[in-house]
Amino acid sequence: MTSTMGMPEPAPGLKARLIGLALSSRPRQWPKNLLVLAAVLFSGEYHNGSSLLAAVAAAAIFTLATAGLYLLNDAIDAPRDREHPVKRHRPIAAGLVPVGLAVGVGIVVSAAALALAAVLSWPFGVALAVYLGLQVGYSLVLKHLVILDLLAIAIGFVIRAVAGALVIEVPVSPWLYICTFLLALFLAVGKRWAELAGEARSSAARPVLDRYTAEFLHTLVVITAAAAPLSYALYTFSAPNLPANHLMMITVPIVLYGILRYVYLLQSNGSGEEPERVLLGDPGILASVVVWVAVSWAILQFGGA
Repeated sequence: MTSTMGMPEPAPGLKARLIGLALSSRPRQWPKNLLVLAAVLFSGEYHNGSSLLAAVAAAAIFTLATAGLYLLNDAIDAPRDREHPVKRHRPIAAGLVPVGLAVGVGIVVSAAALALAAVLSWPFGVALAVYLGLQVGYSLVLKHLVILDLLAIAIGFVIRAVAGALVIEVPVSPWLYICTFLLALFLAVGKRWAELAGEARSSAARPVLDRYTAEFLHTLVVITAAAAPLSYALYTFSAPNLPANHLMMITVPIVLYGILRYVYLLQSNGSGEEPERVLLGDPGILASVVVWVAVSWAILQFGGA
């Protein structure tokens, strides 16, 4: 690192590097791993203390694994991130955290998560190993391939849902996986669409965006925005583990509002480039998530009586 006057700047201290490592693990992304808890909620196993504890531990382990993966991903992308107007400020791209250190910590953290997963439950460990393999493949190859990059992102979310079921040893309706896949695909497509619009105004681009067009991504947004709530609606009255009175269908308008609100934000200000900011920062979407969780819990708890 050099100063604006050409003089070398002092190397960042230990505290600065630790902060840089923490930021590079992207805490804003950690809430995605709450999806691991979906199985314990919809199976009703949250009444079982050991199942609930195992599910929470699984979510924590997944968070540890993803933290390591983000370090590896940012280390791989550092040269390209330095040319991006926003990403160049990431700690690794900015030189606050050496690439070698990020790679080393990322490998150690991911390996530790995998070891903990195997101890917790070997099927869960297998699921996490598959997820790690998919994400490494994504960072190295898949994120540069049209459509496959979107499918890889969506499948990563499905693996989270599957892992949550495996760790508590319960069968989960295939509808949960389908709904998870379509919703994740919708968010991934929206992200690419927003990135394409944003990159048109910047000097650095995600390479795969050169192969996408705004019209194609807009078509995918329309398809997935329709398919996701439709699949969820079918799930609410066909899944065998839900109340037989189909009371869960009450939650369909909540899900539909959240998706339509997200589409509105995509088209009005292109904020989908960072879905986690929208999901956690928009009051309307955040409220819909909270209300959906509360109503779903109440129905599963009392709706079958």
